[in-house]
Amino acid sequence: MPHAAIHAIRLTYFLFRINYRDANGTPRTWESAERSTRPANTEIDGVGIVAILDKPTGKEIILQKQYRPPIGMVTVEVPAGLVDAGESAEQAAVRELREETGYVGVPTETSPVMYNDPGFCNTNLRMVHMSVDMSLAENQNPKPQLEDGEFIEVFTVRLADLWDECKTLEKQGCAIDARVGTLAEGVLLAKKLAL
Repeated sequence: MPHAAIHAIRLTYFLFRINYRDANGTPRTWESAERSTRPANTEIDGVGIVAILDKPTGKEIILQKQYRPPIGMVTVEVPAGLVDAGESAEQAAVRELREETGYVGVPTETSPVMYNDPGFCNTNLRMVHMSVDMSLAENQNPKPQLEDGEFIEVFTVRLADLWDECKTLEKQGCAIDARVGTLAEGVLLAKKLAL
């Protein structure tokens, strides 16, 4: 009898075709995806983390590079991850920051719920701002605790240079995650408008 390999696949998204009526009453169809991994009784899928380091040379943001198969590129991102069952956004942010970067931080601000790509899927998150005390021993030489199969390069960029650094990284062949690009644009606008 031949050996049969059984592969279990845990689907992360379900695909849907939505039939609805637009503002004029015209029937329309929309194709979308819905994340299937959100824990029960949780309003969000994940967190993004804005972690700023106070260094003598100025404030720096923690970023990471990670290959993303859907676009076939290395993407420049903020640390991020999915929320576990029973975990708050802030708890998830503390855990993910430590796992992905090695840094230990304390939540200081949490955003409203944000949707990553509402024209395509229901995936959402909260951005959690983190304070990282650089005087702590564990933040002197942080060591990520990556899961098997995670390949993340952690680096920092001076916050004042984030917009220009995004342009440089794009020229080098990196994709810029929308969260990083939006933060960079916000910093640029704040400087230009003297906010």
